Formats: sequence, C-alpha cells, structure tokens
Amino acid sequence: MSNTEIKISKFLSCILRHKPEIIGIELDENGWTEVDSLIEKSNKYGIRINNEILNHIVATNSKKRFVFNSTFDKIRASQGHSIGVELGYANQQPPEILFHGTGEKSVQSILEIGLEKRKRQHVHLSNDIETATKVGQRHGKPFVFKILAEQMYNDNFEFYFSDNGVWLTENVPTKYLMADKLI
Repeated sequence: MSNTEIKISKFLSCILRHKPEIIGIELDENGWTEVDSLIEKSNKYGIRINNEILNHIVATNSKKRFVFNSTFDKIRASQGHSIGVELGYANQQPPEILFHGTGEKSVQSILEIGLEKRKRQHVHLSNDIETATKVGQRHGKPFVFKILAEQMYNDNFEFYFSDNGVWLTENVPTKYLMADKLI
C-alpha cells in the first residue's frame, strides 16, 4: 500500500469503527453506511476518495478491515468498533486454542484481571501465533497468550468469527489464559 492508501485506510478505520460524526455520516444498527455518502462527506472533509479508490482499499487491505454489502452500495468495518453496533455474527464454536497478542508491559495486568474489551465491543483473538505476534508488536515487545477457547465455549462463553478472520468474545477470565509464550 502507498502512503496515501495507508492514510485513507486509517481514516476509514476511524470513521467506520469509532467516530462517524467527524464527517457527519451515520452508521445503522449493524454498522453500515451508504458508500455515496461516505465518499461525498470524506471529500468535503479533505480526504479524496472515489469508488475506484474505495474498492481498491477494501480489496487490498491486508487485515480485511472493511466489507461491502452484497449490492456494494453500503460499507462497514468488519470488527473493532468502539461504538454500539450489532454486526450480526452468530455464536459459533471456536478452535480448541486461540491466541492474543499484547505488549510485554501489559502481561502482569492481564494475568491479574484477564482480557477485557475495554472501549471496544469485544476482545480480539487470533487463530495463530504469527498473527497474534504481529498484533503484540504494535504494543511494544510482543507477548502471546494462549486462550483455552474450546473450554470457554463449553463453559457457555460466546464466540463470533468476523468477516476478516478475527475471533471475538466479551472477555477472557484468567483461568482460560496460558501465559507461556514470550516472543
């Protein structure tokens, strides 16, 4: 991705996940907004987007953060919202083990209180150590927790699988954490 594409992707993440009011768009209860309105109001805000650029950003975003509806006239973020939206994902059984990457500085706190969603709607979990490590690197020296996801599910915790391959859950209590993976 070029620097311009990265800038647009970060802008879209902010608008579609956290602060649609910055440019004056509204997200419906499922997080969707009209593509035409997003383009128009982004351009008025000074972020130059057209259908071709938007399609390219959605198609090439390595984290698959955005998705169009089936008619390509609406767009939303796949997950990671800090505002209340119902993404419509169904509860499903996760793999036996999932992973959560964080910075080494957060390990002790997580060991004491577990993983909390904080300002987001869900805790984000990865299918593999590599992805979790990349996430952890954004927070300093990475540390990867193993999560006993199947055990959580059997204990009636709900799990959702997002459009971009991220597992979501409300929280992870400490008894389901295995802290044995310092990178």
